[in-house]
Amino acid sequence: MERETLDVDVLVVGGGPAGLAAAYRLARLNAEQGGEPLMVAVLEKARAAGAHMLSGAVLDPSALTDLMPDWKSRGAPLDVPVRDDRIYFLTARRALPFPVTPPPLRNHGHYVVSLNRLAKWLAEQVEAAGVDVFTGFAGTELLYEGDRVVGVRTGDRGLDRHGERKGTFEPGVDIRARVTVLADGVRGNLTKTLIRRFGLDAGRSPQSYAIGIKELWDVDPDRLPAGSVIHTMGHPLRHEEFGGGFIYALPEGRLSVGFVAGLDYRDPLFDPHVAFQRFKRHPLVSNLLAGGQMVRYGAKALPEGGWHALPRCHADGALIAGDAAGFLNSMRLKGIHLAMRSGMHAADAAFRAVREGDVSGARLSEYARLVEEGPIRRELYPVRNVHQSFAGGLLAGLLYSGMSLVTGGWWFRDPMPSHAGHERTRTVKRYFGGGVPPEPPGVPIDRALTFDRLTNVHYSGTRHDEDQPSHLLVADTDICRTRCIEEYANPCTRFCPANVYEIVDADAGAGKRLQINASNCVHCKTCDIMDPYQIIDWVPPEGGGGPSYEGM
Repeated sequence: MERETLDVDVLVVGGGPAGLAAAYRLARLNAEQGGEPLMVAVLEKARAAGAHMLSGAVLDPSALTDLMPDWKSRGAPLDVPVRDDRIYFLTARRALPFPVTPPPLRNHGHYVVSLNRLAKWLAEQVEAAGVDVFTGFAGTELLYEGDRVVGVRTGDRGLDRHGERKGTFEPGVDIRARVTVLADGVRGNLTKTLIRRFGLDAGRSPQSYAIGIKELWDVDPDRLPAGSVIHTMGHPLRHEEFGGGFIYALPEGRLSVGFVAGLDYRDPLFDPHVAFQRFKRHPLVSNLLAGGQMVRYGAKALPEGGWHALPRCHADGALIAGDAAGFLNSMRLKGIHLAMRSGMHAADAAFRAVREGDVSGARLSEYARLVEEGPIRRELYPVRNVHQSFAGGLLAGLLYSGMSLVTGGWWFRDPMPSHAGHERTRTVKRYFGGGVPPEPPGVPIDRALTFDRLTNVHYSGTRHDEDQPSHLLVADTDICRTRCIEEYANPCTRFCPANVYEIVDADAGAGKRLQINASNCVHCKTCDIMDPYQIIDWVPPEGGGGPSYEGM
């Protein structure tokens, strides 16, 4: 098949904070250094800049200030400084305030933001600086010459659900680059293949993940002042489960309401979406939302493994930045500024490598030096074992987290032992001691405060062409209807927050089968992470498909 080819000097894959910071930094280096300017392009799978961007979000503006000192005069959408921090421990009916806000959760000087709006604004700045941003194009595979990455192929368009060409078929484009910066997000499909091919995670701890589920609400503007930040722990989670809730107040009565659950839980019947609905029924939350209107929904996985789980982020012709690498501080509950910082470091290393004509992994290892010697390591290294410490339960995690503020993260075993989240989930028989497992308590769905998955998906703005190949590849669906039913009771029907996976009756009374509702997918990647058999592979759908996280 003949494909159109585009040649650039640096290709950035992913139009999130890391990718856009890298692109803008490269444009500024072009302007400051003189000489022949590098050709830079950004590839973004969403149909519009920012459409797939989802976060809480409280922004530490330090990296943005270093990237773009005049962001205020440029109209950056940082409208709401944090004015109030509150932390509560929740019981079933009560909210017990923390007497003191721990230093990592003090947000003075930070801003409550919409990551969707911030990414759209960043994309505008990047394009104004002379960089091409191609939206609606998903990178589906890396291009190699030997063991050197030489670019990315975008996905074919116009294939039907059986993989046959429709009348609208267009082959993907080969975008060849001297350096490819992978900023394709949590469990990014290209980053995943690069890490596996070259063993970039050898000797590292396994990455730990959480799922964040969020709704935007419009309530009475007097209910909670703009700039208020509330974090919770405890109910509805048990002491063996990691996570908590958040409520961030934006202007004009808009609230970001969300819940984070660690994807390393033991109970195979645990359901993060149900836990979120239960969280909203707590009096602290339900009183804030009473009479309000939910206007948007979304979900996203978060990389929380910390410093010891970072892979080697350079290879011949390629760098990894942002959430794709795992640059997130789970103790501060922040990652946007670290993603941007990593993108800036990647740009510095790529710019010098291309200018010198040496894009080998050895030359691009300057990126690792910049990470090691700069603010990223200074922030992440002292909290390197925080998420892992919660494997011993809530009390153990809180005690270690408090100690780490004094010890700089020291522990008897460093790194702390850790396991991939899907390995920690126990079988039904093991978790419930061989007896019949209890039916998990449900949550009343009233579509005023609590919502079922399908209603939530409607509010995510998700749109996929129904007649295209599924982007959720299950290597062996027989496992789903046989072993997984018996051993784990099909956890995909619970850990997916979008009702993508259903176990339904097969035709002619032939038992059960897996039904995949791929058009519901909100691109959170939880299935790729938490499937106990690791047979689910998330790949991008046809370019432009997915959620529309307006205002998220």
